Amino acid sequence: MFRSRLVPGVEVVTVPGRGLAVRTAEGEFLSVRTQDADQGSLLTLLSGEAAVPPDEELDRLLRAFEQAGYLTDEPQHAEWPAARRDVRLLGDPALTEPLAAHLAALGAEPRTTPAVTGSATPGEMEDLLDGDPAAVVWCLDGPVPDGLWESADRLPEHGIAWLRCHREGWQAYVEPLAAAPGDVTAAHVRARRLAATPAHRELAAYWNGPRTSGAPVRLTVPAAALLAALLADDLSRWATGAPDTPGLPARRRLRHVDLRTLTVTEHPVLPVPDVAPMPKKDR
Repeated sequence: MFRSRLVPGVEVVTVPGRGLAVRTAEGEFLSVRTQDADQGSLLTLLSGEAAVPPDEELDRLLRAFEQAGYLTDEPQHAEWPAARRDVRLLGDPALTEPLAAHLAALGAEPRTTPAVTGSATPGEMEDLLDGDPAAVVWCLDGPVPDGLWESADRLPEHGIAWLRCHREGWQAYVEPLAAAPGDVTAAHVRARRLAATPAHRELAAYWNGPRTSGAPVRLTVPAAALLAALLADDLSRWATGAPDTPGLPARRRLRHVDLRTLTVTEHPVLPVPDVAPMPKKDR
């Protein structure tokens, strides 16, 4: 039994006078030496249109494609598991509305709590657990108020996936999904960002406010759609168990989005170890 269908993103093209070539998922072209194999039978096999009994040459080619990671026997679109369909969305409607549309199209059942916004008081754990969601996503069209996500950072301890994003001026941040104890939380990201910049005092002051600004930054429809798509993709991969995309692992990846150019850059982020408590002094 052969895995003969090409994985999504890999294609085979017939080059006039040069035979077959593979276009990889990264956009590179590789020549295929078919030798005595029938090219038509090979293309039929790779398309998954029919089961063609392979001969020795076709067997050689299929094994080469399989060893290169270009073949699959899995369905192209994994179904969203029923146990993980209930996704609770908190935050600003400019982000939660397009996110809800993306998630519904992928097979999830999102439910939005519009009352919780960037100016809300920190959510209590019993409120976050309301309805027993499989995942909680919190989206802010602004900086994160101090302490707002403190309770939500404990959601993975209750078996609930935790995902979030926020905006700081023309920059937005999509934080890594946390689904188990030991994953990267919002507090970890905050600590790592402070440690990575010489302007840590200024950044802390910016987060804590107050802030004086002129004309406000408006989150455009394309920018909101991009942030929602990134969140939905992360959540879908977690729900269906899909493999990570090339690059940094999703659980260890902080994404920075320039809202002026819609450019996305990835940065590694690790959990912050617990600091050993200071010994008590005798008074």
